[in-house]
Amino acid sequence: MKEFEKSISFDGRDIRLKVGLLAPQAGGAVLIQSEDTAVLVTATRAAGREGIDFLPLLVDYEERLYAAGRIPGGFLRREGRPPEKATLISRLVDRPLRPLFPGWLRDDIQVVATTLSMDERVPPDVLAVTGASIAVLLAKIPFNGPMAAVRVGLVGDDFVINPTYSEIESGDLDLVVAGTPEGVIMVEAGANQLPEQDVIEAIDFGYEAVRDLIQAQHELLTELGIELVQESPPAVDSTLENFIRERVTQPVKEVLGRFEADKNVRDAALDEIKASVEAAIAELPDEDPVKVAAAANPKALSNTFKDVTKVFMRRQVIEDNVRVDGRKLDEVRPISCRTGVLPRRVHGSGLFNRGLTQVLSAVTLGTPGDAQELDDLHPDEKKRYLHHYNFPPYSVGETRPMRSPGRREVGHGALAERALLPVLPQKEEFPYVIRVVSEVLSSNGSTSMGSVSGSTLALMDAGAPTYQTR
Repeated sequence: MKEFEKSISFDGRDIRLKVGLLAPQAGGAVLIQSEDTAVLVTATRAAGREGIDFLPLLVDYEERLYAAGRIPGGFLRREGRPPEKATLISRLVDRPLRPLFPGWLRDDIQVVATTLSMDERVPPDVLAVTGASIAVLLAKIPFNGPMAAVRVGLVGDDFVINPTYSEIESGDLDLVVAGTPEGVIMVEAGANQLPEQDVIEAIDFGYEAVRDLIQAQHELLTELGIELVQESPPAVDSTLENFIRERVTQPVKEVLGRFEADKNVRDAALDEIKASVEAAIAELPDEDPVKVAAAANPKALSNTFKDVTKVFMRRQVIEDNVRVDGRKLDEVRPISCRTGVLPRRVHGSGLFNRGLTQVLSAVTLGTPGDAQELDDLHPDEKKRYLHHYNFPPYSVGETRPMRSPGRREVGHGALAERALLPVLPQKEEFPYVIRVVSEVLSSNGSTSMGSVSGSTLALMDAGAPTYQTR
């Protein structure tokens, strides 16, 4: 592809796109730049693997410390495991990108965003999100885009698009809005106890800038002579699916309508329905098309049964205004809270229960020397509040090997951390380093927010002053 450059300007801040300069063998590549922050984003597609029944999408964000003129710390003096911030940016790119791929797509797709130059004023994360959309479009991968993202800050009484690090630090809002021509598809925010109306206005303000970036992507494709890819979904034999739906639809509706049953009873009843269909298929002649299709795709029964169950759960909520456990839409599960549940060798502990969701949070207070040193591209050098989240398999009644924290654990811990930061005491008032660990002991919905509640209890038990306790 020949070299091509395009500049987009809004709110007095330019975003520059360079295509055809770097990564010529990637499916699609763009260097997206604002001030001196430059992110190379590539998208590559490979043939799907046999038997895959999901979209194997990989989204990776990479930081190179040379981007800020720094040499990595540690003995090896080279980048190692991605820092927590890189994992969070990978998730930020993934969330608005993943739902825009067609549901039938099974090819391996990898999007890699690499920060090559870092301006201390300009965060690279929202550039990576928009760059991911451009790279996928250039790679001619089926995609319901374009998609773009911007950050909205609130400095004084004014909203600011893509604020600098200092503006984010001094402002009362840090909100990322991603959208398509059809509307907003993702919002991620941290705020200093703002009114709801301010947040709504910020989303609308950000979406206007998103639309400008989307229009710029259309113009870029037109100037390069690239058309949006419209691939037809592969032909699917619906014989097995129809057989399953006919036999499970009515029984599933009846089970979901038994509001008095608890989750274990309901799940057991649904398992019985699925087992009865398996038995019915097993009794069919070997040459029957349904049995042949089931043998060719062993996951078809589970996937179809799951889809039917999900459809009726959603319909029950939308049409009947009642949840699967009989609660109205404005009702919450029974809540209970305890503090001091662990021996006093633990500085503070709190146990939060909401229905079957249970989170135990423990607080440790340390000296300033316990602060975490950050070896990444971002301005903060140390971190004095740490929130860690663990999600063991027994919390959902499963068995699997215990591994180091994955992206989900890192992301959920960061969600809880962001919620608690605005109410924590300032360093001058409370000089301790604070570490909170949230152990999810049982999960049945929104454990990250359960971690916020459990951690608040534990912080109060540890004697850490929070704004809501004054």
